[in-house]
Amino acid sequence: MVDPVAWARRWPVLRQLTGSDPLGRGSAAQSRRSAELEARTTGADRVAHSVCPFCAVGCAQQVHVKDDTVIQIEGDPDSPISRGRLCPKGSASKQLVTGSHRQQHVLYRAPYATEWSRLDLETAEEMVADRVLRARRKGWQDTDGEGRPTRRTLGIASLGGATLDNEENYLIKKLFTALGIVQIENQARI
Repeated sequence: MVDPVAWARRWPVLRQLTGSDPLGRGSAAQSRRSAELEARTTGADRVAHSVCPFCAVGCAQQVHVKDDTVIQIEGDPDSPISRGRLCPKGSASKQLVTGSHRQQHVLYRAPYATEWSRLDLETAEEMVADRVLRARRKGWQDTDGEGRPTRRTLGIASLGGATLDNEENYLIKKLFTALGIVQIENQARI
């Protein structure tokens, strides 16, 4: 049977009314379970300072590392930009390096196929290069309808994903502009 006196002592409202925490923001609100919890960063060997890779804001991050493995990424409270806060993408950036769903190999699904197959990187790069060059040639425009020089292709467009970092987006923009591609957008900017 439950001892009513022991149960009442564990009740947060009674602890708040009778204890030294009348506002219920300290020990009165703490349970046995929460008293035993410790921060995810407690076991870190070191903290590396970094910047979130997702957008142009540049929120500072503290990357907590244990045994050369990232165990937690948090906002840096000393940052004048983000003051320790991170958006949902920045808060989930640990998944970039530790996520179990992260693909480690090139996967390819042939037209009309129902299954993915693994490709070696060199084969995949050759396939992409061939397709880019073919689409560029097919959609190339030296001049517009009035004879003005354009030197562009409308056969290729790019929409960068939200997991691309600033450096990757910069390189994509430079590469695609050099190829004459003018339809370039990035989801991180949207």
